[in-house]
Amino acid sequence: MTDSAIGAPGDEPEVVGKNDKLVILASSVGTVIEWYDFYLYGSLAAIISAQFFSGVNETTGFIFALMAFAAGFAVRPFGAIFFGRLGDLWGRKNTFLVTMLLMGLSTFVVGLLPSYAAIGIAAPIILVMMRLIQGLALGGEYGGAATYVAEHAPRGKRGFYTSFIQITATVGLLFSLIVILGVRTAVGEEAFADWGWRIPFLVSILMLGVSLWIRLKLAESPSFKKMKAEGKGSTTPLKDSFGKWPNLKIVLIALVGLTAGQAVVWYTGQFYALFFLERVMKVEASLANILIAVALLLATPFFVFFGWLSDKIGRKPIILAGCLIAALTYFPLFQALTTAANPRLAEATASAPITVYADPADCNVQFDPIGKTVFNQSCDVAKSYLAKAGINYTNLEAPAGTVAEVRIGDQTVIPSFRGDDLSTADFTAQKKTWDTGLGEALSAVGYPLKADSAEVNRPMVVGILFILVLYVTMVYGPIAAALVEMFPTNIRYTSMSLPYHIGNGWFGGFLPTTAFAMVAATGNIYYGLWYPIVVALITVVIGFLFVKEGKDVDLNA
Repeated sequence: MTDSAIGAPGDEPEVVGKNDKLVILASSVGTVIEWYDFYLYGSLAAIISAQFFSGVNETTGFIFALMAFAAGFAVRPFGAIFFGRLGDLWGRKNTFLVTMLLMGLSTFVVGLLPSYAAIGIAAPIILVMMRLIQGLALGGEYGGAATYVAEHAPRGKRGFYTSFIQITATVGLLFSLIVILGVRTAVGEEAFADWGWRIPFLVSILMLGVSLWIRLKLAESPSFKKMKAEGKGSTTPLKDSFGKWPNLKIVLIALVGLTAGQAVVWYTGQFYALFFLERVMKVEASLANILIAVALLLATPFFVFFGWLSDKIGRKPIILAGCLIAALTYFPLFQALTTAANPRLAEATASAPITVYADPADCNVQFDPIGKTVFNQSCDVAKSYLAKAGINYTNLEAPAGTVAEVRIGDQTVIPSFRGDDLSTADFTAQKKTWDTGLGEALSAVGYPLKADSAEVNRPMVVGILFILVLYVTMVYGPIAAALVEMFPTNIRYTSMSLPYHIGNGWFGGFLPTTAFAMVAATGNIYYGLWYPIVVALITVVIGFLFVKEGKDVDLNA
């Protein structure tokens, strides 16, 4: 690759090497494949729950599956610290070659991993280990790719150039959905749930080979080479990034004032929307994947648009506007999604609302870490059915000692029963009978067991999902350029990676788990939206007050 001449310190090059567009494309392709590997798990959470967490009750199993999904996010900041340091010492290119290798191999192992039924508790343990390796690798990948591309970009085009890196996360998710749909169609739903789900994980080994071949062709970034040539590199990037208050303050501002809100908008618009359709609305999994894939495909060009626009008007106003609009519209959008995706459920909820009348002391948080607890109190019996069915309900406090009741509208009352004095066999038998009775009562007033695919208003669902993803493009398209511009070259990889991955790994990655748990605890299917709304609003306030616009910053200064 031919690099442009770089002028005196402080002068950012007007033009870069003639092959830089190819370099950016190659970097983006590699990052797409990393995101594909990482998000396969999220796209298959329901099946993975059945395969690897079958030793616990269904609600706990699904929460466990989401927690294993979140485990990969939990360690991303540690990957950012470890690989960010290497990137500032060793170079951008060499570091993300290592992260690519770790990601691809751990994904391949998941495809080979025996289920819980085959090897017991070892299965989820190994699964979580692979997720942790994936999270560490991704923690090192993004900062390197974003920094690498930004340091190649000519003046006035950093937002546009780095927006192609921003596309990679959504394209990786879209790619995972397309592969899953293709395999599902080819082998059928039953075979896919049994063994076909492994194929998307296994084919990643082929993509790993392609990615490594592409990455090996890349040269180091001009800014990094210039820094090294001038002897300005940091020998202690961790200390310089986080041990000195002036830079640490910027890291904290970047986290709370940019990436935290960006993260919750991203995960609400893509992953939580998918979970909501499948788990709460009971839309057939393949149809839900198709609908969100269409929305992603339609919205993806807007990553580039908002990246380009941020070069004109700035990163800050676009990101904060996306957070604010999302926070103000999530409730009406998800309520409209209910009506469009499962109209019978929406009609039944309006005409015959459900109330659980119970003694609060009789109600437990139905999360069982070891899978041994039997939730047999009368309130638990009622709520476990409703949570599993994805039915919205309100809680009404009853006097102490009252046996819980499920009230359907203002006419039907289904008394629960106490199971704490029953043997396990008797409780199981009575619970099955009671579940059947409640199900029949709910069906009689119009509550469906699952969404009727023929009644799903597909254009409306795609339209709502498109709006949700459009918010994602607003907050995510300019974020790489915004973060790169906040830090100097010698500690840029380390400094920008940590706030990005704490924001996306913790605030965003834990969103599905947190929101689902909030819904399960309250019975309100929309209650989990308070989490992204509050975080997004905090980012709007902090970002408005403390984030400085950086679109005209000199990256070589």
